[in-house]
Amino acid sequence: MTYVVTDNCIKCKYMDCIEVCPVDCFYEGENMLVIHPDECIDCGVCEPECPADAIKPDTESGLDKWLQINTEYAEKWPNITAKKEPPADAKTFDGEAGKFEKYFSAEPGEGD
Repeated sequence: MTYVVTDNCIKCKYMDCIEVCPVDCFYEGENMLVIHPDECIDCGVCEPECPADAIKPDTESGLDKWLQINTEYAEKWPNITAKKEPPADAKTFDGEAGKFEKYFSAEPGEGD
């Protein structure tokens, strides 16, 4: 099992999860984070820290797409180990449906 970041992170990109991760397995895209599934130790401390409820165990049904996205982009995006401020309009997008199709960016973030 591993944890994955799902679509509610898109355009919210809260980084509370990064502060508690003991193995630094988060990677930063332009408008979301992903977890590297081969680095995640399945401790689960990140899940309750996410204000957008965007982190889920990959054992939940329907998350195959998100496991694939997390795996692919963790290889392409820079590692991030320090919390930054979320986007100023993050609360506007929290909970919006269809965020992947509307807003996902494959561009990398800045990382550390």
